[in-house]
Amino acid sequence: MSDSERKRRNAKSRQTGAPTIADVAALAGVSMMTVSRVINSEPKVRQSTRDAVNAAIAQLNYAPNRAARSLAGAAQIRLGLLYSNPSEAFLSAFIVGSLEEAGRSDVQLIVQKVEDGADLARAAERMIAGGVDGVILPPPLNEVPEVMKVLEDSGVPTVAVATARPREGVAAITIDDRSAAREMTAHLIGLGHQRIGFIVGHPDLSASGERLEGYREALVQAGIPFDEALVRQGYFTYRSGLDAAEILLSLDDAPSAIFASNDDMAAATVAIAHRRGMDVPGDLTVCGFDDVALATTIWPELTTIHQPIAEMSRRAVKLLVTLLRSKRKGEMSAQRIMVDYKLVRRQSDAAPRRRPALRVPG
Repeated sequence: MSDSERKRRNAKSRQTGAPTIADVAALAGVSMMTVSRVINSEPKVRQSTRDAVNAAIAQLNYAPNRAARSLAGAAQIRLGLLYSNPSEAFLSAFIVGSLEEAGRSDVQLIVQKVEDGADLARAAERMIAGGVDGVILPPPLNEVPEVMKVLEDSGVPTVAVATARPREGVAAITIDDRSAAREMTAHLIGLGHQRIGFIVGHPDLSASGERLEGYREALVQAGIPFDEALVRQGYFTYRSGLDAAEILLSLDDAPSAIFASNDDMAAATVAIAHRRGMDVPGDLTVCGFDDVALATTIWPELTTIHQPIAEMSRRAVKLLVTLLRSKRKGEMSAQRIMVDYKLVRRQSDAAPRRRPALRVPG
């Protein structure tokens, strides 16, 4: 039996109804990603490979999802949302916003989680092989090179949300992270704080760097020297916030205020302050970033930067749907949408308490 005959029989034996993209890939002797590229008429496929895939499609009478929808007269679009984020509160707002807009726009949203330690490129390949028309990426996957390369090579339109430095050819929806952090730091200075600690976000994400720069710029504008001892590395996780806050509050000259790069780390800072018997905001002002549900479920409620996460994810879905339905996928690279943020003041900030003056022995 020839290799091609064996592949054909193996593909047929796996079928439990209509043939799948996996059956086509097995018969043609290529990956599902390659089949997807051929179906989408992508140029980066050798002609011999393209011929083999098309022959397998014809032999199996395979109808790609998009073709099937077209023949049925339907126009429903399938979008993929690929995520891996340590902040459950951020993800909750993001997914809810995406699902709401998907329902309004009558599109199917395929939500796929990438587990810790998983092959990120392979996860992106599986999503594309499933026949999605476009992909939405929240952080941190929106800045992972291997994920972005897979999407770029596939030609599937992608919207990166909450990234300060989107990849060329990828649409982006974001806020001005630097300006937001600068405004929050200036707010703390305006309250009278001079020793302001800062917990940086994950070092691999551009938004983290932008927020740090905003903090530094506000200090410079106020004539306050930048002190590296007041800056600690975090990773957008509650655990990293605990560690960073513990170090900052152990300094001989501890800060009177701590500004964390997200609400998870800010909530952790409040927990450390309480563990030390400190009153927030009486002894320590704490501020966050994002304004997720967590910001109003702890006590005191957090003063924070409201990043409209749900609205950003809704706009990502809407942007993809508009471009796909109007067949203007080539315009994706020109899309850079900046949305407004807002400083939300709650109960976790106050003017610093005056320290009692030292009495000089007479």
